[in-house]
Amino acid sequence: MKEMFKINQFNLMASEMIALNRSLPDVRLEGCKNKLYPDNLPRTSVVIVFHNEAWTTLLRTVHSVIDRSPHTLLEEIVLVDDASERDFLKQQLERYVRKLEVPVRVVRMEQRSGLIRARLKGASISTGQVITFLDAHCECTTGWLEPLLARIKQDRKTVVCPIIDVISDDTFEYMAGSDMTYGGFNWKLNFRWYPVPQREMDRRKGDRTLPVRTPTMAGGLFSIDRDYFQEIGTYDAGMDIWGGENLEISFRIWQCGGTLEIVTCSHVGHVFRKATPYTFPGGTGQIINKNNRRLAEVWMDEFKNFFYIISPGVTKVDYGDITSRTALRQKLQCKPFSWYLENIYPDSQIPRHYYSLGEIRNVETNQCLDNMARKENEKVGIFNCHGMGGNQVFSYTANKEIRTDDLCLDVSKLNGPVMMLKCHHLKGNQLWEYDPLVSGRHNKKAFSQSDAEKLVHMFITWTVFSQTKTWDVTFPSNFICKAL
Repeated sequence: MKEMFKINQFNLMASEMIALNRSLPDVRLEGCKNKLYPDNLPRTSVVIVFHNEAWTTLLRTVHSVIDRSPHTLLEEIVLVDDASERDFLKQQLERYVRKLEVPVRVVRMEQRSGLIRARLKGASISTGQVITFLDAHCECTTGWLEPLLARIKQDRKTVVCPIIDVISDDTFEYMAGSDMTYGGFNWKLNFRWYPVPQREMDRRKGDRTLPVRTPTMAGGLFSIDRDYFQEIGTYDAGMDIWGGENLEISFRIWQCGGTLEIVTCSHVGHVFRKATPYTFPGGTGQIINKNNRRLAEVWMDEFKNFFYIISPGVTKVDYGDITSRTALRQKLQCKPFSWYLENIYPDSQIPRHYYSLGEIRNVETNQCLDNMARKENEKVGIFNCHGMGGNQVFSYTANKEIRTDDLCLDVSKLNGPVMMLKCHHLKGNQLWEYDPLVSGRHNKKAFSQSDAEKLVHMFITWTVFSQTKTWDVTFPSNFICKAL
C-alpha cells in the first residue's frame, strides 16, 4: 500500500477496492433537497484534464458525472490527456469510454502543457452552452448539477462553484465540506478558506441554501457560460502549467463586472493530496512565481507591493509579455483592485488603507522586529535584518494595526509581552499610536530580547516600501497599547 501510495500520492490500493460507481451519501442541506429548478436549463460540457491519473479515480469521476446528472443537461464529457505516459490511459481508456451512455471524447495534448492550456484546449472543442471544469479525482453527488446551471441561467455573468467535499487520500471516505467557508488569499497570494463573514450571512438573510458570494475560488471545480468565458478572456495563456490561475480569473470576474459564487446546494467531492506526484518543467516554485507575478502586474495595481515585499525573490522572475492582458482589462473597463478590496473582500488580509509597508529596524544595531515564522501566539523577536521580506515585513494600517498578513502585534497586558495574534479589527490590544513628535525624545538604545517583547523605549525606523524616506518611530512605555 505504501509503495502504491507514492504513484499518485493517495491510497491507490483502497481506490482499486472501491466500485467505480459507488454510492455516496446525500450531504445536502435539507432545504436544498426540496428545491425545484426550471426545465429548460442550459446543457453543459464537462471538461476533465488528467496527467498520469489512476484508472479508478479518473473513471470514478466520469461515472459520478454520468450517474448523478440528468442526461438532458449533459452535452458531453471531454477528457483532455496532458501527455500521459501510462499505457492504460491510451487505447484502453478510449475503448472503455466508447461504451458509456453519454458521449465522452478523449483529446490528447501533443506535449506536456499543464492544466491551464489543457483546459483551454478542452473548452475550445466542447459544444455545451455551459462549460463545467472538474479535476480528475472527483465524485459528484446527487443533485450537484442543476443548482449550478440554474444560477447561470438566472445570470450568465455569474460563475459558480460547488461546495468541495473531502475524499480522504488514505481511506477514500467521503466527508461533507462546510457551507460556512469561502475563498480568500494571503499576502503570498496563496488561496485559503476562511469563515463566511457575518455581512454575507446578513445578505442571505440567514438562508444557507442561497449561494455565497466568494472573493476567490479554489479553481479546480466551477461552471461558466461559454460565451461569457470568451468575453472575459478565458485563462491567461501566458501562465504555465498550474498555479495562480484561480486567483487571476477570480479577480478578473469581479473587477470586470461578473459575480463569483459558491452554490451551497451543489456538492462535489475531491481527493486532496498532501503532495503532488508530478514534476513541473522548470520547477514548481519558478512557475507559480511567474504566474503570480503576471496576475499581480495586471490586476492588483499598487497592492501588488504586499506580495512583492513579502516574497522579494518574485520580482526577479521573468513573467513574459502581459500587453494583451492589460489591453483586455482596458477593453472590459475593469475596476481597480482597491474597489475589489472595498466592495468584494473587505475582510482581506491586505489592508485597504495603510501608511507604510516594510521593516521595523533598529538603525544602530541593524536588527529588525521578526514575527517568528508567522505563528500565532508567538512572541515577536529581534533578529538581524535580512532584507528578504517574509517574517520581517509589517504594515502600519489606517486602523493603527501593525500587521503581517492576518497576524497583528497584540499586547494583552500592559508592558507586554507583545504577541502575534489574529487581527480582530477591534482596536484595543492591537491599536498602536504613531506620534511623530515623540520620535527622538527617548534614549536610543539597542534592542534586547526583553525590549522586543515589551516594545519599551525602542528607537526604530520604518522603511517605506519603494520610497526613499524613512520614519523614525518610537513606542514609549506609556502607550504600548492605547485603547480608544
